Amino acid sequence: MKEIIISQNEAGQRLDKFLKKYLAKAPGSFLYKMLRKKNIVLNGKKATGNEKLGVGDSVKLFLADDTIGKFAGLAPIKEEYQVSVNLDIIHEDANVLFINKPAGMLSQKAAKDDVSMVEHVIAYLLAEGSITQEELRTFRPSICNRLDRNTSGLIVAGKTLIGLQAMARLFKDRTLKKYYLCFVKGGIRRREHIYGYLAKNEKTNKVTIREAGDTPIETEYVPIAYNQEMTLLKVHLITGRTHQIRAHLASKGHPLLGDYKYGDAGWNRQFQERYQVRAQQLHAYQMKLPWMEAPLDEISGMTFTAKVPPLFWRLIKETTWEHGIQEALEVQH
Repeated sequence: MKEIIISQNEAGQRLDKFLKKYLAKAPGSFLYKMLRKKNIVLNGKKATGNEKLGVGDSVKLFLADDTIGKFAGLAPIKEEYQVSVNLDIIHEDANVLFINKPAGMLSQKAAKDDVSMVEHVIAYLLAEGSITQEELRTFRPSICNRLDRNTSGLIVAGKTLIGLQAMARLFKDRTLKKYYLCFVKGGIRRREHIYGYLAKNEKTNKVTIREAGDTPIETEYVPIAYNQEMTLLKVHLITGRTHQIRAHLASKGHPLLGDYKYGDAGWNRQFQERYQVRAQQLHAYQMKLPWMEAPLDEISGMTFTAKVPPLFWRLIKETTWEHGIQEALEVQH
């Protein structure tokens, strides 16, 4: 017999959904048969499977250990969760993590053998004892937002189901405000609020900006510092589509420094030779959270900021700005 006490991460879902995760290799017909025969019971009573689970509920499996092991597919911790990296954690509480992702790291797997931020987060939580291998069978911590591989900055991860769902809602309904820093070609001297429509070519993974279409985009930006050649922009990403900042600014004649997909090849080459700039200089700098109820009331209304990476900071310090020198230097503080 195996008893499972429902934790916060399993609560809120139907019993049959939970069982299909816990005994992932068992046919659905087997699970419903075990429920009918009371070989699987909820809080000591017969269950149909459509009951909603609550924290502290008891699910008992009156099954042989080898049967449970067979259908659960038990295995040791995979190598993908034995990664070793020092995460730059900006904030951590019982439900969420705010992390400063380095450029070059995937947010999520693109191929089977990839190691992404998700794997690093799970490895960290396993090492810290915040989650166990047993719990990973029914809930896996994950990230709530994605950044391009070569974009650095703020990533939010949900440690619990509640944290993951609550933060995902904020991103979806746009009540969480996201700000980026980037270097763009040309001197921009005033705030702009721009609109357009985005179309994506799935084969080339490249987007174009049009005056009409089905996917509206909205971007707002303000110059922090500028000279005749380049501007350090703070960008408010309002809609958050694929490559939105990179493509939208390029369409307005202000491509990002180091962007070899949408940028200016000649301009990029100058900075590659002098500073070894090999990717877009785009950093997810800041998140401003709305008012939130428990259990995320601890971070309600807070603002989180991620320091820019070393190359980005070097470009700020070594550029001769005509305007906004002090504002540029205050970015890292």
